[in-house]
Amino acid sequence: MIAFKSILIVAAAAVFAACGSQSNSNDATSYANMNHNAPTVPSAERGTMDHGSMDHSTMKSSPNASDAQYDLQFIDTMIAHHQGAVDMAKLIQAKALSGELKKLGINIISSQEKEIAAMRAWRDQWFGGKPPAINMEMAGMAASMTGMDMKKLDSLSGKAFDLEFVKQMIPHHEGAVVMAKEALKRSKKDEIKTLAAVIIRDQQAEIQQMTGWQQEWNK
Repeated sequence: MIAFKSILIVAAAAVFAACGSQSNSNDATSYANMNHNAPTVPSAERGTMDHGSMDHSTMKSSPNASDAQYDLQFIDTMIAHHQGAVDMAKLIQAKALSGELKKLGINIISSQEKEIAAMRAWRDQWFGGKPPAINMEMAGMAASMTGMDMKKLDSLSGKAFDLEFVKQMIPHHEGAVVMAKEALKRSKKDEIKTLAAVIIRDQQAEIQQMTGWQQEWNK
């Protein structure tokens, strides 16, 4: 698997060049090694973009989101989508029976939090001060979010949790793949296209993995 850190280094260099920054390769390396848990979106925007405590299944589009530039829509919408997966995955360690699922949960949290951090940094670079542009009408978004039921997941444990998790996460991942494929066609940013390719590769592999588990656990 290609290390996402390497992708961040390449993406960061492109961001700085596009913005006319006087940074050098050390700046890009520093960006890749940044504290990914530190939000980079201004606090006024962050209040409407962090979804850790909300009911993802009832998420609504931001006002006039469809009028925003496509890349801004993609960033804000994919951040919300990724946060949903992270929140689901954080339930795994305490509730899952399968050791394989626990490993997947760790990977989802690690990889998608890094991707969220990268998208927040790009948003700050390219669209600082712009209002939120979460668009539930983006292809793949609505169906994959409305199928989430965090309360049900939280009420289960053991094999029942494992089966419900993959039942919810498979379509959630499928939605991300649809969104990423559209980004490959529509984005004007090489960094976003690179990220989209990573999302497609990684999440299709995880879909295949979870589908196999689902078939095995249902026997």
